[in-house]
Amino acid sequence: MGTESSANRRTPLIMVAGIRAEQVAAAAGAAWREDPAGTALVHHDLREVTQGVVRRLVRHGDAETTEVLELAHGCVSCTLRLDMLPLLRRLAAAPDVARIVVQLDPALEPETICWALQNVLVDDRPLADDVDVRAVVTTVDLATWLADATGEEELVERGLAGSADDERTVAQVAVGQVEFADAIVLAGRAGDRWNQVRTEAVIARLTPNAPAAHLDDLELSALLAEVPADARRGAVDGPQGRLLRGQPSLDADAGVSVVLFEERRPFHPERLHEAIDVLLDGVVRTRGRVWVASQPDVALWLESAGGGLGVAHAGPWLAALEPGDWADVSAERQVRASLTWDDYYGDRMQELVVIVHEADPRDIVHALRRALLTDDELAAGQRAWASYDDPFGEWHTDPCGDDPAETTADAAGETGSR
Repeated sequence: MGTESSANRRTPLIMVAGIRAEQVAAAAGAAWREDPAGTALVHHDLREVTQGVVRRLVRHGDAETTEVLELAHGCVSCTLRLDMLPLLRRLAAAPDVARIVVQLDPALEPETICWALQNVLVDDRPLADDVDVRAVVTTVDLATWLADATGEEELVERGLAGSADDERTVAQVAVGQVEFADAIVLAGRAGDRWNQVRTEAVIARLTPNAPAAHLDDLELSALLAEVPADARRGAVDGPQGRLLRGQPSLDADAGVSVVLFEERRPFHPERLHEAIDVLLDGVVRTRGRVWVASQPDVALWLESAGGGLGVAHAGPWLAALEPGDWADVSAERQVRASLTWDDYYGDRMQELVVIVHEADPRDIVHALRRALLTDDELAAGQRAWASYDDPFGEWHTDPCGDDPAETTADAAGETGSR
């Protein structure tokens, strides 16, 4: 690592996440100790963010500073915009900073931060101009992670909420942190071998290509050297991105399996709303795009983790766009749509990936198929579909406006509530 001017290069950045703060701190500390003179470690403690107080730690070389920040609005979004992103820009410009390690608070999901690096402007340009995300590392507590990832407890119940109105569950954050990881750091010991095998089977389906090491003998540089060249490294797919990144095994292992649900006909909105319950019991993760008959022009993004559910607009179907509007559509999406294009429906279809650990995959497929339009309903046409009562038709926006602390799907549209 050199000290070349930041005007000529982007400063490497390593992000360390996890639901257990002490384990995240240990892994981030291991990264910092590999080169304390050239590495700046940054941590924003959000335990009191709902009271408008954030504690910021910066460690570089022999210097360590802690400041108490008082924010007008106590939320993750304000912390990102007003302090974290400007701080990262200053560090990236410092000639004696060759690498930055960001130790994330448990309330933070790395996808949110990476979205902000790419999309939130600081002094009229994004932080992605200054920093290069080399890897996202997520710590996993072997004794508790699977229970966290499949439970219904909300962050606020554990004192981890990122804002006064944060309704996310621990499962949503824990799963999101692992799913977005390029490398995994295992910590602690599972209570029994079966729990460890099941935890590892779930991780292997959330992030199939991520190498893993144990915190007890962690050499972070060696672990990151095993990250494959095509790893995500902070790239945000968005709601129209790949659903099977890394090509996880579809075979069952220790009761953990992946269900891929693909159909060409639309869902009946009320029956889909009823069927969603099967995605919240015995299921670790659901992600995908759905086509609801009463909303023929827009895709909906459906995402669950444990007992937590989110539904959002995922943007228009390509079939609903005028040909001249395709210029802003990514080449990858156009190619993917062309491979499955239907002369009548275009790219409209159901695409859901469900990772189960206790549920019967056949029950999930059966419930989702029952929610599709019947032959008679299909024949009635779009005018009849438009009259269906639609539980997915009401939306609310975040009061902070353009909020990078929302999920990627939310950033692309609006957040929906059941």
